[in-house]
Amino acid sequence: MQPVERAEYEGVDYAWVMQTTFVVTILVGAPAAALLSTLVTLETWGARAAFAVRIGAPIWFVTAVAVALYARRAEAGDGGSGGDADASVERDADADASAERDADADAGDAEPESTEPTDEQTDEGEKID
Repeated sequence: MQPVERAEYEGVDYAWVMQTTFVVTILVGAPAAALLSTLVTLETWGARAAFAVRIGAPIWFVTAVAVALYARRAEAGDGGSGGDADASVERDADADASAERDADADAGDAEPESTEPTDEQTDEGEKID
């Protein structure tokens, strides 16, 4: 199995900011918009849609700015390099495995595995037929 590629982020991970903004806006913004809609009479679907846009856009913008500022201040969404012990251990294990593969490749004294079937494999194949 091929190892999963990892990215090293410098600064703010904007993909994390966008994903977090989306989730927080739905979890917090949708109930806030529903609560605010109780204060206004919305008789037509057009009025409801316009209200949703007028209320939803500022909620989305404020949430996005708050999440971006949080990410910049706390270095959040940077791939877990800010003290996440599990991610650190996992990266160390990946680095060790990579170093072992490199050492094996550099050694050069190991014989490559043969792709030809052995006598036992050939005999078993003949028995099956």
